[in-house]
Formats: sequence, C-alpha cells, structure tokens
Amino acid sequence: MVEMKIYLGHSTELNYREDLYSPLKQSALAEEHELIFPHESEDFFNSREFLREECDLVIAEVSKSSTGLGIELGWASLFEVPVICVFRSGSDPSGSLKAVTDNFVEYSYKEELVSKLEGKIS
Repeated sequence: MVEMKIYLGHSTELNYREDLYSPLKQSALAEEHELIFPHESEDFFNSREFLREECDLVIAEVSKSSTGLGIELGWASLFEVPVICVFRSGSDPSGSLKAVTDNFVEYSYKEELVSKLEGKIS
C-alpha cells in the first residue's frame, strides 16, 4: 500500500496527547503512513496549506465540537480530501458533519479506536 499523509484534526479541549496522539503513534498506521499531529509542537501548523497541497486523508475526532476543526473540515471538503470522523460513545457529534463525510467511526476506548481505524485504512 502507498504511504498516505494523514492529518489528525480535533478539538483542543480533548486530552488529545494521551487519548489520540499516543495510541496512534504506537499503531500500525504510524508504521505504514505519515501521521500529522498538528498540536504536537507549539509552532503554528498551517493546516489549510497542508490540506490543499499534501493531505491524503483527514481523521477528525469530533466528540467535542470545535470551530477550528469545523473550518479545517470545510477546507478538506473544498479540496476534496476524504474525511473519517471518529467519536467516543456517548458523545453527540454535530449532524452537520454529514455535509463533509458519511464515514463515521464510534469507539469506546483508545484500543478500539486504533483497531477500527486500522481496519478502515490498512
């Protein structure tokens, strides 16, 4: 399989370093693809340019709503980048997400998230 550049979008209100970045860094996805963790550094990451020029897929953690993530998903849709929305069981993702994707993954714990994403992407 050809390596993809996969952008991980999320609300900054999530514990994204522990609940999203850490498990994905240890997954087969990280071995097979280039995962982009936009908030790993304090430096500004120009997601619009990345989505327009380089991105093959967006994984959006949508358990918590976020204006910034909504903007990024709008750009992904505009630039025709496929989107997978993931959300924790019990959360209530916005219905407007259906305007950018019909690809949703519900999960209960980190390992399940990784397993389901590996099944969809690998």
